[in-house]
Amino acid sequence: MSHQALFAIALFLLTYAFIISEKLHRTIVAMAGGILMVLLGILSQEDAIRHIDFNTLGLLIGMMILVSITAQTGVFKYVAIRAAKAAKGKPITILVYLSVVTAMASALLDNVTTVLLIVPVTFSIARQLRVNPVPYLISEVIASNVGGTATLIGDPPNIMIGSSVEGLDFMAFLANLTPIIVIIQAAILVCLVFIYRRQLQTTPELQAVLMQLNEKDEITDPVLLKKSLAVILLTIIGFVLHGVLHLDSATVALSGAFLLLLFTGEHYLEEAISKVEWTTIFFFVGLFVLVAGLEETGVIAKMAQAAMDLTGGDPLHTSLLILWLSAIASAFIDNIPFVATMIPMIHDMGSLGIDNLEPLWWSLSLGACLGGNGTIIGASANVIVAGLAAKEGHHITFLGFMKIAFPLMILSILLSHVYVYLRYFIL
Repeated sequence: MSHQALFAIALFLLTYAFIISEKLHRTIVAMAGGILMVLLGILSQEDAIRHIDFNTLGLLIGMMILVSITAQTGVFKYVAIRAAKAAKGKPITILVYLSVVTAMASALLDNVTTVLLIVPVTFSIARQLRVNPVPYLISEVIASNVGGTATLIGDPPNIMIGSSVEGLDFMAFLANLTPIIVIIQAAILVCLVFIYRRQLQTTPELQAVLMQLNEKDEITDPVLLKKSLAVILLTIIGFVLHGVLHLDSATVALSGAFLLLLFTGEHYLEEAISKVEWTTIFFFVGLFVLVAGLEETGVIAKMAQAAMDLTGGDPLHTSLLILWLSAIASAFIDNIPFVATMIPMIHDMGSLGIDNLEPLWWSLSLGACLGGNGTIIGASANVIVAGLAAKEGHHITFLGFMKIAFPLMILSILLSHVYVYLRYFIL
């Protein structure tokens, strides 16, 4: 192995260690690692830029702008209160309804945005009923990661996979992942209801107060809501048809974002741009360059060959290896850098003899997205909810979360294992 390859591996592992330790902000660490790849001569600046996936970045930015403007209408608070009232104020039924709302919203928005919108309303409902909000928060985190797995735009790993693989468009994700995600979410909800059924109790008087809330009061701008919903609908139609229209998903998302800005006027522009999570965008940029260093020096090709040697190049064994490896790894490290490393490795497996890579891509998506539920640091949404809970005086500990979430994650991967085996290798 060349000196440049060894430098690339050392730099990648060092950067990864700092990201896991959380001693410094992960965006600073990732960008510093990417810049060092260029400064040390492992990559040229042109190679670094060429490896940045601008389709992924454009899709994220477009959806963030769309969601930030729509959130100003109050529609997400409206939906949460409506769900609580539909549950007749019963705490355990509210857990089910809020989890379903979170899962569905995460399939159409990204899961980080979804929890940022749902969690404040959850605190309000828990205060009204005088119950512990932590069971709701854990259920919503799990639902956001499960629901986000169902579509191309629901979770960053899916966005990255869809951007790097020709033919894996919005409808492909919907057809291949949504069926098993519905089953997984239903199974997890049954388990959560069993776990929390005795903890979530309140009085009829408090339920009556909740039922008196008027969800319509949360809609602060009906005109903006109509414009936002119309543009979101057009954008979703664009995602469904983008393969037919020969448009990349980033083009669809950015078209929707700036169409909404065109309809709403420039006074929304600065706030919408400021709500884009630029720290996440630059985190992606740094990761793309880091992984490019491994790719250009041949490290990833050697990793792919080692995996092929382990499974004998058998597509079934390789798919299941990727599923479980992705799940366990993503439980303890952020799934975004892991997927960024795996994507070129799976591409290399294609050149090494596996003709049909599609089951491998679905295994990677299921493993990485669902594996994020394993621990409190497994996905960005988990960390954000833990932070919001701490601000409200409710500390979700690493072991407290893992005790509930890790077995449910294993259950979801077992169901995925059966699904991948049956759908792609038996039926």
